[in-house]
This record gives sequence, C-alpha cells and structure tokens, in this order.
Amino acid sequence: MILKVYPAGIYMANCYIIGDKNTKTGAIVDPGGNPEGILEECKKNGLEIKYIIITHGHGDHIAGVWELKEATKAKILMNKKDEYLTKGETLSITPILRNIKLFEIDEYIQEGDIIKVGDINIEVLETPGHTPGSVSLKIDNIILTGDALFKGSIGRTDFPGASYEQLINSIKEKLMIYSDDTLIYPGHGSSTTVGEEKKYNPFL
Repeated sequence: MILKVYPAGIYMANCYIIGDKNTKTGAIVDPGGNPEGILEECKKNGLEIKYIIITHGHGDHIAGVWELKEATKAKILMNKKDEYLTKGETLSITPILRNIKLFEIDEYIQEGDIIKVGDINIEVLETPGHTPGSVSLKIDNIILTGDALFKGSIGRTDFPGASYEQLINSIKEKLMIYSDDTLIYPGHGSSTTVGEEKKYNPFL
C-alpha cells in the first residue's frame, strides 16, 4: 500500500493519498487545498484516482475537492449528515475560505461501508461529534481520524452541530476499542497510536 501525507491549505490539514501498488488505483482523503501539488504527488506514484473521500465537511478539509474532481473525475464520497456543510454552511464557519468552490456528493458513506481501492479495503467508522457526519477510515491497523482525534487532543466542539459528549463517546466506542499498536493518522498534526492516546490524552 502507498500512503502519503500531504499537509494542504492555509490550515495545513493532512490530506492523505492512498494507493494500491498492484493496480495503481488510488484515493485522496480530505484535500484541503493545494490541488496541483496533490495531483503531482499522485502522478509521481502513477496513481489513477478513483475516489475523493471526505471525513467531514469543514472548509479546511474540502477546499481542493472541486479542482481535483475536475482533474480526475473521481467519485466524491461523504456522510450525508455533513452535506449541509458542503451545501454552503461551511463558508460561514470558515469565512477565510468563503471563496472555495462547492460541489455535489456522488455517493454517501456510512458505518460499516467498505471502500475498495484496488486490493485495499477502507472501512468506514462513523465518529460524530466534531460534526454530525464525521467519519474515520480504517485500513488494516491504520485509522485516519479526520478531526475526531489528534495526538494529545480532540476536535473542536464549539461549532454549530458539534457535541463534546458525542465526540468523546465516538472516540471511546469506535477508536479506543482497537489494539494499542493501532496507528492514528489525524486531520492535523503528527501521527500517534491508540495506546499513546489511552495513556496520555487528557480528554480521555
């Protein structure tokens, strides 16, 4: 498997490029900006992008989606509960990104769905709290958590539609159930493990 981290946009959100080395098919997760750079990284690895997967609908995670959709014709996947954000609400939450181009969702994803990228299976975990439709993506012993869980911290819950109690429940019931060596790749900042967060995260 190919897994590249590409911090993008003014908030340096972690965009993840996932690729199957055998079939050379790939997916882009949370392109928050810099679409040209993301495309260049995909080309370097010879990947044909099949999906653009969105963990949640905030502007710093979707600012590059429209351009990447135009360039790749990939399907845009997101949980339906966050569609209010991509329909325009995110522009008022992150006004500095009010000029981003919005887009339509091609397919909705939900708990238990498996997204196939070549021989790679990406399992969808619903982890609401930061937003109502936040999802995490599990690939073997790796989980991409979006803005649900960070190294030593958790996502903000002061936005409309967010819930601190719901987020803590999501983290404990959907993420902390995995083995301590499970790798956590968050939406911002450096990676961590389930074990580290159980031991050191002050919110848990």
